[in-house]
Amino acid sequence: MPLLQLVIVLVVVGVVLWVINSYIPMQSTIKKILNAVVIIAVIIWLLNVFGLMGDISSIRIGK
Repeated sequence: MPLLQLVIVLVVVGVVLWVINSYIPMQSTIKKILNAVVIIAVIIWLLNVFGLMGDISSIRIGK
């Protein structure tokens, strides 16, 4: 993935998260949970993009 595309994706995710936090009325606890989920998802995606984490499809949850 080219670096420019990576930066564009991160900027778009950040702007969408900012718009949701600024303009959609929610309880602060729900906003904190949403922010945490988005940040964790972006970190996992970045680790996968840079090859620091194995194939995500090989991760199994449950039996």
